Amino acid sequence: MIDLDAVRALTPGAANGVFLDSAGASLNPRPIVDEVVAHLRREEEVGGYRAAAERLDDLEAGYGVFADLLGCDPDEIAFTDSATRSYLAAFDALPLGPGDRLLATEAEYGGNAIPLLRRAQLAGATVEPIPSTADGEVDVAALRGMLDERVKFVSLVHVPTNNGLVNPVETVAAAAHEVGALVALDACQSIGQLPLSLRDMGVDFISGAGRKWLRGPRGTGVLAVSRAARERLRPRLVDLHSGEWTGTDEFELRDDARVFELWECGVAERLGFISAARYALDLGIDAIAAAVADRAGRLRAGLAEIPGVQLRDQGKHQCGLVTFTVDGVAAAEVRDKLRGQDITVTVSGLPSTRYDMTRRGLSEVVRASPHYFISPDQIDTAVEAVATLR
Repeated sequence: MIDLDAVRALTPGAANGVFLDSAGASLNPRPIVDEVVAHLRREEEVGGYRAAAERLDDLEAGYGVFADLLGCDPDEIAFTDSATRSYLAAFDALPLGPGDRLLATEAEYGGNAIPLLRRAQLAGATVEPIPSTADGEVDVAALRGMLDERVKFVSLVHVPTNNGLVNPVETVAAAAHEVGALVALDACQSIGQLPLSLRDMGVDFISGAGRKWLRGPRGTGVLAVSRAARERLRPRLVDLHSGEWTGTDEFELRDDARVFELWECGVAERLGFISAARYALDLGIDAIAAAVADRAGRLRAGLAEIPGVQLRDQGKHQCGLVTFTVDGVAAAEVRDKLRGQDITVTVSGLPSTRYDMTRRGLSEVVRASPHYFISPDQIDTAVEAVATLR
């Protein structure tokens, strides 16, 4: 069980109203901010190269930290500057040709969907959404009916940006692997709030961000890619970090996941990212998941009692994202009125998840995402505020 008083004491922003946007960019714990600022101060004193050299052991240890977080080996971890960059680094390395098929969940995020469509356009391939069940989850039976040897890639969103459901993973991966397709798990909304394992889930790669449920700095991302998948990928965006220039017309690429990294990075931010992952592991991912589920469940229950408020979450299994609409009040107006009471939520619009929002006849939803540092009383305060909006 998480000590609420202790985590709030290390979260100065928790005292500034009710923060319900950890699915966007969460509040940083003070130790993570201290790590970032301390390194920036050291760069100020001795320059970036020397400051980085002094922290090489800590940077190297980060691969082990994220291997623990993502259920894989350190040589299967690569660092990037965002979840999208992580996803693209692996997906862009997948050889594609005319007639190939790419399958995506209806919950696909726009930041993934556009690259899928673009690569398909350039390669003469197609992108096809996998139908959802009545509960909103990816329909595994429908997926099986779509699979053939032309399917090269299945893109699976673990938790949608506009919905609190949790998609099944293992069954999707097993089905896709029957035809040799690679499976990508977009864990942008699950890393830091739900257990993840590249090995146990059976997916080929996992992409995730630092700024959301991990409570890390912005501009940070991670990619976990299995060795078997790496052998099938052909990285295109490479530099002197990804490989070695061995002769005038020759080079050799790295034989680990760092082939997907580029040399330049924000060292302070990466150190903060590593600290954020270590902080989450110290708290315990299962304990985090339980606390988040408790806060989100309390919020859903409270909102469900308010006349004119429609909960928009689906799925048999739900997590920390709570989405809703208020009859007669635009989502942006709900957000702004709550912000006026120091309650922070956000809006998820149709362009972010066009397949899913179109299927459900929605143009926008209000998204509230309470983390473990939010108290039950703060949840009740938010519910009371929503009740006054109509």
